[in-house]
Amino acid sequence: MAEIKPETQLVHIGRNPKYTQKGVNPVIQRASSIIFDTLEEKRHATRHRANSVLFYGRRGTQTHFAFQEAMTELESGAGCVLYPSGAAAITNAILSFISAGEHILVTGSAYDPTQNFCDNILTKLNIKTTYFDPLIGTGIADLIQPNTRIVFLESPGSITMEVHDLPTIVKTIRAKSPEIVIMIDNTWAAGVLLKPLLFDVDVSIQSATKYINGHSDGMLGLAVANQRCIETLRENSYLLGQTADPDTVYMANRGLHTLPTRLKQHQINSLQVANWLQQRPEVEQVFHPALENSPGHEFFIRDFTGANGLFSFQLKSRLTTEQFTAFLDNFNHFKMGYSWGGFESLILGYQKEDLLNMRQYDFSPKEGTFFRVHIGLEHTDDLIHDLQLAFERI
Repeated sequence: MAEIKPETQLVHIGRNPKYTQKGVNPVIQRASSIIFDTLEEKRHATRHRANSVLFYGRRGTQTHFAFQEAMTELESGAGCVLYPSGAAAITNAILSFISAGEHILVTGSAYDPTQNFCDNILTKLNIKTTYFDPLIGTGIADLIQPNTRIVFLESPGSITMEVHDLPTIVKTIRAKSPEIVIMIDNTWAAGVLLKPLLFDVDVSIQSATKYINGHSDGMLGLAVANQRCIETLRENSYLLGQTADPDTVYMANRGLHTLPTRLKQHQINSLQVANWLQQRPEVEQVFHPALENSPGHEFFIRDFTGANGLFSFQLKSRLTTEQFTAFLDNFNHFKMGYSWGGFESLILGYQKEDLLNMRQYDFSPKEGTFFRVHIGLEHTDDLIHDLQLAFERI
């Protein structure tokens, strides 16, 4: 049988008949206590509690199992663990594989809360973090220490959008210290545009809050791991008290079925806006992985199958406080807000010092004001007009 296309795969995954009960979508099953009719039934559930068997609500219900099965298939893993947020997925995945006195390598372009966790929580546990240039390639070998236990990646990078040379980094780590656990924040690719476990990454982490849910109305995190890591990840996350709301899990599972279609439209819209921005005299550079001058573009076109709506751009000059406020305060369609991946367009602004505070490696940005945008599903004529008016205000 020919290999099916991603669009077809995502229509069908997460709809196992044992979870749908003859409906199109899985049922929403809410439970804390699971009732057993016999002692043997309880013993069986206890023995198999890690294998999608009803045991206790925090271990999951049929709603959770359906989504976990879908994400395991999508990311080509051995299992999936769910969390109440993307940040919880990141922090629990890290804590599952590291101990006091050990060392973690983290990309310098990681999501800001990831860095804050390393700097404020891991430090208290006597765990040292070293940040590295996201374009480091084989140079990562020089940073691996005898006590390095985790390498944490994110591609593209948060805000500055650098794309890792993933195969080179992974092969270099394996050659130097094969027991290291390699993790990646794969939220930007949504499990569709990049398949990290096929590159020998151990754990692929996502904020399903973003594109998987797709409607800015639910918080959910997940981590898909390979056979080597899934049991440790699952059991340690359970011991750390992690669980996920079944209603949000249901919405995420439903979001999977339209994910490829939405991603394609986000990509079309974002490239139209990005190309327009490149022609603006005020713009120094557009940081969109699909554009040739974006850092790591050559790795993007080799390893990714497409783009989405999230990118950044930098102006040639630094806006004054008054200009910065005028630019951001009067949009009609772009809204200011954290997160991304919904149907709506968002914008956030940064000055040079903001970027420097979020980067802990040799990072020297230009002076120009920086903006991160998420291009939603509005018509691009309206979005471009909105940006045109913003430029006129400065």
